[in-house]
Amino acid sequence: MSDEHKPHDENRHAPAPAHDDPAAGADRPTGDEAAAERRPVWNDSRDAPFEDVDATPVYGRGGKGRKTEKKSGGSESWEIVKTIVFALLIALVLRVLLFQPFTIPSASMEPNLYEGDYIVVSKWTYGYSKHSIPFSPPLFEGRIFGSQPERGDIVVFKLPRDNRTDYIKRVIGLPGDRVQMIGNVLHINGEPARDVVLTGEDVTNMYGDLIVTARETLPDGRSFRIQDYGPGRDLDDTPVFEVPAGHYFMMGDNRDNSVDSRVDQSMGVGLVPAENLIGKAEIILFSWEPGASLWNPVSWFTKVNPGRFFTVLD
Repeated sequence: MSDEHKPHDENRHAPAPAHDDPAAGADRPTGDEAAAERRPVWNDSRDAPFEDVDATPVYGRGGKGRKTEKKSGGSESWEIVKTIVFALLIALVLRVLLFQPFTIPSASMEPNLYEGDYIVVSKWTYGYSKHSIPFSPPLFEGRIFGSQPERGDIVVFKLPRDNRTDYIKRVIGLPGDRVQMIGNVLHINGEPARDVVLTGEDVTNMYGDLIVTARETLPDGRSFRIQDYGPGRDLDDTPVFEVPAGHYFMMGDNRDNSVDSRVDQSMGVGLVPAENLIGKAEIILFSWEPGASLWNPVSWFTKVNPGRFFTVLD
């Protein structure tokens, strides 16, 4: 009988029971190995099987994972602190060595600087003194890398009588100069400055005084605009001021509305020591009209004066 007609014997090719084969028992997985084979595979579509603590990643464990997170959070906080400290150090270096911003608080420098102008002062122009550093620490006396201002420069300085208050005026008298006002005309070393009236129409202030704008030319040729209320004012006639070595004579451009070196130091500015110079006013960066307030954001836009932005000072 051929094979294809032989009846199928289901037990003919069946393997022997496992317990009948001694050799098969040797290859059978142990309990630990079987458990390992039954363990789910960790893949991207399901959570990791945190059954075996020793085999799980450290951030998956309860206690140790939290410690690691705390350590990481502390490290991030330290990085933030370092970033802030470095930023403050850079800002301090820039402020001490290069530039410092100031806001004009009064009308004493009109018509060149108005209340609300935000200016930038160069610190390196005249060198550095203790007043170049915030709070004026007494680290050294005099100036280092110092150079003399030019007559006509607009300068920010510390008020000599308290060495704390910031003032801004124009340098009129250099060491060795003789400065005097005679009949509302500025004289330097006996030579009068030339004034040319620029006002096209009469303008008055709140007190009804006539305001005249003129272009003043100093004896050495430096020219700039000034503002005047006319003759007969208190500071239109003065004695001769002799500027000693290491000092400067300052005046405001708003000649009849400026307390400056024409007024004794006990009440005004007096003569300004070279050490008190902070820097030269270079440019009007921004400008707001009176009434603008940091605490009133609406005024940032309603009181803005864009026509004075980025104006270079002469």
